[in-house]
Amino acid sequence: MKKIEAIIRSEKFDDVRRALTDIGINGLTVTEVKGHGKQKGITQQWRGTNYKVDLLPKMKIETVVKSGDVDKVVDTIVEAAKTGNIGDGKSFVIPVGDAVRVRTGEDGEEAI
Repeated sequence: MKKIEAIIRSEKFDDVRRALTDIGINGLTVTEVKGHGKQKGITQQWRGTNYKVDLLPKMKIETVVKSGDVDKVVDTIVEAAKTGNIGDGKSFVIPVGDAVRVRTGEDGEEAI
């Protein structure tokens, strides 16, 4: 099992969620986050004054999948979230030792 964490643009969230649902991924945890990557924020102008926005709003999507599904899920996220511009986001793949469904006590891949 692997946990996939994806940080994406907020405006691409619905596209990513729809694409994941289309390939059978229904279990997601979603968090509104703020951050920056290499671009270190953006400069905006308001009433003629420039100001720097260091932390940009993003969406963090987390899901745990079977190891054999990782490439398909990551490819789906990248395809749905990509705009081709700086700030599109990143995906991280993290090993998961075990999972337990609280309601039934199922563990391992049956719990996801």
